[in-house]
Amino acid sequence: MSLKKKSKVSILNSPLSEVMMELSLPAIVAMVLFGLNGFLDAVFVGQLLGEIAFSGVALAYPLNTIVIGLASLIGTGAANTLSIALGQENRAILSGILPNTNTMVIIAALIFTPLAYSQTERMVRFMGGEGAILTDATTYFKVVSLGMVFWIYGFAQNLIIRGEGKMKRAAIMMSYGLMVNIVLNPLFIRILGMGVAGAAWATNVGMLVYCLVGYRYFRKERTPSLGDINTIGFDRAILKSMFSKGLPSLVVRIMNVVQYVVVFNIIAQIGEESDIAFFAAASRLQLFLLTPLFGLMIAFQPFAGINYGAGNYGRLKEGFRLFSLIGTLIIVPFWLLIVLYPGETLHILLPNRVFSSVRLWDFRIYMFILPFLPVFFMGLAAFPAMNRGRYATIVGLIRQLVLYIPAVVLISGQYGISGIFYAAAGVDSITILATMIAIGTLFHKLGRN
Repeated sequence: MSLKKKSKVSILNSPLSEVMMELSLPAIVAMVLFGLNGFLDAVFVGQLLGEIAFSGVALAYPLNTIVIGLASLIGTGAANTLSIALGQENRAILSGILPNTNTMVIIAALIFTPLAYSQTERMVRFMGGEGAILTDATTYFKVVSLGMVFWIYGFAQNLIIRGEGKMKRAAIMMSYGLMVNIVLNPLFIRILGMGVAGAAWATNVGMLVYCLVGYRYFRKERTPSLGDINTIGFDRAILKSMFSKGLPSLVVRIMNVVQYVVVFNIIAQIGEESDIAFFAAASRLQLFLLTPLFGLMIAFQPFAGINYGAGNYGRLKEGFRLFSLIGTLIIVPFWLLIVLYPGETLHILLPNRVFSSVRLWDFRIYMFILPFLPVFFMGLAAFPAMNRGRYATIVGLIRQLVLYIPAVVLISGQYGISGIFYAAAGVDSITILATMIAIGTLFHKLGRN
């Protein structure tokens, strides 16, 4: 029996706790490692170059999110299509996964690489960047854009491997790029004197290694069931399926960029450079702490897709509850440390800052929602895995455009910088409640089938 077949049989029939552990542990490790790639840039820049350089890299980070969003569009779409096809044993779709993934990667890189490189300064200005922060942000992202194809291809490949259920293999492959990044960051930034450009080049090289390891895996494994890694394909049905199932992930990330644009511009109008650095540190810490949930979300995706494809709706519901519970148990200890020691946590990125009691309270409010987010993330994974990708897209659009942006504008007008953090916590609370209602309604409908 092939490894892929074993993974499918295990997902469909093994005890839920066993399946959850087998899928989740390596997926969590993989996402933490991937999150460290971006987080370490901020840590090294903050520690070695100071607060202004950190603010520049932080201002450019939402642009990195667009790159990751393109990779997630392709990889998540391919992984969801793969998982459902595995559950249905649809070999025609399986054989087109890799060739059509290659096509989407090539199209994305050819369109967005020159656009990102040529328009970097304009995009950073649009986000509120000025002076030295504008210079550092532009320098950083111009370098990132040159390695965009490696970011997209490497992450997409890894998501496909996870879609097969091979979470441990995906995590090991992720570690290679991270180790390269850890070694090269201080070398490029300080020893070679490359500054913020060095942080970007270190990440690009790490992504190149990550990409080559993924290519070697598919080349060495020679998995004919997924197609030839060295070919391109243009199957409209497969491309449409990949796009529709990956679109929610891209929408969520683009909406995050919109969120950052609004917030940074508000801070530029009513705050100071130090406020940009504070918000950037808070958001980067929150994002990094969410990486275990991203791992759980990715681990739940093949479980949900394969069981949905096989018609095991009861097992799918039980799995949703278990994955959500485990996510809460993982996040609570870190959440407690943040609530109890907010200043010490922020000093990881801003080592020389003295924080006021108001800012520490803002940080606690901002992090308040963490223990409740697992249900939201499992819902985002469940919708496309059950051919309801539009649900996740709608949730993302409503959260950012209908709720978040108006709330931030109105509440920050009343409470200043603190209003940004109040608005984020309130909107996330509403979004989580809406997701719970939507997923409960969908499961109820499945139960009648």
